[in-house]
Amino acid sequence: MDKSTHIDLGAAAARVARLAEHIDDRQLGDPTPCPQYAVREVLAHVASLSVAFRDAARKDFGAATGTPPGSVRPVLRDGWRTELPQALEELVAAWREPGAWEGDTQAGGVALPAAVMGRVALDELLIHGWDLARATGQAYEPDAEELAVSEALLTPEEGASPEDGFFGPVVPVPPDAPLLDRVIGLSGRHPDWRPEEGGA
Repeated sequence: MDKSTHIDLGAAAARVARLAEHIDDRQLGDPTPCPQYAVREVLAHVASLSVAFRDAARKDFGAATGTPPGSVRPVLRDGWRTELPQALEELVAAWREPGAWEGDTQAGGVALPAAVMGRVALDELLIHGWDLARATGQAYEPDAEELAVSEALLTPEEGASPEDGFFGPVVPVPPDAPLLDRVIGLSGRHPDWRPEEGGA
């Protein structure tokens, strides 16, 4: 997809909100494909990144956009069942403003062209949506166009080592595997991960 094309995050955000709605409190301590993160930490991370990328779209720089995601362990707030869907809605609305895609912006302490940052936001929703779905046994079927955006974002540049993936070392996946599996491999995760395997 041409980087000049604005992307709507609505479907991906709504998908994550539905997944979160169907997570039982008893599942909050269950392992996920994210190393060292249980379901509660992934939910907390999604909540905080929603705020960070919302502010990135608005060019409203501060602690939310300037703090690297790995610097503080995410803590799930008591009101997360209300706050998370609201944060996701605000994220979507912010990136629907035409100015969101113009110029440069910042999230996670990293400065990028806004057109790239919007794609990173979509990828975060897609990948962590998969984390939550896989950890809690829910169905997960992202749109092929959304996955194509993530594939383009995550694919290492020609000549780069697979160790230099966008989010860490790429997990090899057969080229004829489903697109979702290929994207998950590019994110550094094993597409066949199951909860009984624990983190990663």
